Amino acid sequence: MRVLLAWSSGKDSAWTLYLLRRDPRVELVGLLTTFNERFDRVAMHGVRRSLVQAQADAVGVPLWEVFLPWPCSNADYEEKMAVALEQAVQVGVTHVAFGDIHLEDVRAYRERQLRSTPLTPLFPLWGQDPDELAQQMVEAGLRATLVCIDGEQLSPAFLGRTYDADLLDDLPVGVDPCGERGEFHTFCYAGPMFHRPIPIRPGESKHEERFHYLDLLPRVDRGEGAVAE
Repeated sequence: MRVLLAWSSGKDSAWTLYLLRRDPRVELVGLLTTFNERFDRVAMHGVRRSLVQAQADAVGVPLWEVFLPWPCSNADYEEKMAVALEQAVQVGVTHVAFGDIHLEDVRAYRERQLRSTPLTPLFPLWGQDPDELAQQMVEAGLRATLVCIDGEQLSPAFLGRTYDADLLDDLPVGVDPCGERGEFHTFCYAGPMFHRPIPIRPGESKHEERFHYLDLLPRVDRGEGAVAE
């Protein structure tokens, strides 16, 4: 299977990558990421493109960039994605993998997107218990920073925190520990899916309507393996 992985820069994408890399049938072709072309950032997470490129470098596969206009309608999104998927077919990609866990409507939308192509969708995380999955990720050494909070579902005080055992303990009852309902989004900077950690440091935070964002910045360290949290 020649697989293109839909890559948001967050923990679920990263864990999907980890599982794909453990499957001997899989050849990972690249990481497919949509960017807001006006701001040069991941569309929902608000992560700088340079940091996503650093992730791809740490994985050792190409970054497939899809630039979306701003504002972006659903028709605009589907047009841009259709072009990217056609390019994937042309280079022999057979499957597209997604990090979705349990939202049926999201999965159905992904499947509809690929129905008119020869590409087959993969959902390696599908159906896993979110509590168990979160524990597995943390225990395996995955680390991420919360970079976007939906203030109507989770306190903005969680912005910038590390996704670890302490955070899982502190999440309020009713909040999905994987943030599957959009409670929070993350940037993954370390874990068994990377050849090396991505050095980062926190920048400014901002508030736009119901969402709170942390602007992560690359950090240059003289010593190896140092990561700002």
